[in-house]
Amino acid sequence: MRQRSASALPVVALVGPTASGKTALGVAVAQRLRGEVVNADALQFYRGMDIGTAKASEHERGGVPHHLLDVLEIDQAASVADFQGWAREAIAQIRARGHLPVLAGGSGLYVRAAVDTLEFPPTDPQVREELETRAQQEGTAALRAELAVVDPASAERVGDDRRVIRALEVHRITGRPFSSFMPERRYHHDVGPVVQIGLRIPREVLHERIQRRVELMVERGLLEEVRALDARGLREGPTAARAIGYQQMLDVLDGRCTLRQAVEETVVATRRFARRQETWFRGDPRVLWLDWDAPDLVDQAVAVVHAATEERAPGTPRLEP
Repeated sequence: MRQRSASALPVVALVGPTASGKTALGVAVAQRLRGEVVNADALQFYRGMDIGTAKASEHERGGVPHHLLDVLEIDQAASVADFQGWAREAIAQIRARGHLPVLAGGSGLYVRAAVDTLEFPPTDPQVREELETRAQQEGTAALRAELAVVDPASAERVGDDRRVIRALEVHRITGRPFSSFMPERRYHHDVGPVVQIGLRIPREVLHERIQRRVELMVERGLLEEVRALDARGLREGPTAARAIGYQQMLDVLDGRCTLRQAVEETVVATRRFARRQETWFRGDPRVLWLDWDAPDLVDQAVAVVHAATEERAPGTPRLEP
């Protein structure tokens, strides 16, 4: 990629289900296009959570600078709102160096927080506590009925009791329906141009890769990693202890299940998570989908970026979604 002004450099967001190869592709694209990787996986923010999050090793990073890895202790909360600020600052700094920002990993919400117009509603512990007390005393059916009056769109969409309480909390604080804070499919003006590349992988292949990935994590010492993190306060963390794989390994340490059972539960939970990721990203028409195992995958991804910056080499085909 020829040198361009910082404002012309797009953000390249690599999306798709877990275990589809986003990490390796992000490194390869960054190597080819003088890029730097911005991590969008909330669990990889945590120091010491390496095996269970499939965090890229120094060797796997291939000399490419990586940002937002190992920035939190396990007893700290991973806030999407905080990530939004961190990610946008990292993107701006990378562009200021004349390099290409490559956003990789994570859930759809974190990717959208980084690149899209997304407003986070405020919180109020006092209001939250009052609603939680009402839920215990009156039952969540009463709260859901109230939500249906003030915010029928959210009442239809939210499923669990926690989100019903959250939706009412937001309405109580702001006077606006929780549904009005839903993300728009519109890139934020401060982020600038964005190219989203999705990795397309058959469901049965993805399931096999997830199975093998979890088994390899255990072989590489996931249980020992969780034991060490437990000694550092893993259970007290508001986010880390609930992570897929870590929660199951804590059950092993507590004698609630065998290691084999924990592996299978982790595989099932990871497959569910992957399906949610696919559903989220498939609903976004801005994503350009490439086959995960294409022999020329990196070349295709680079061509997409060149096309987006109007710097395609002669004869390079334009890829369709």
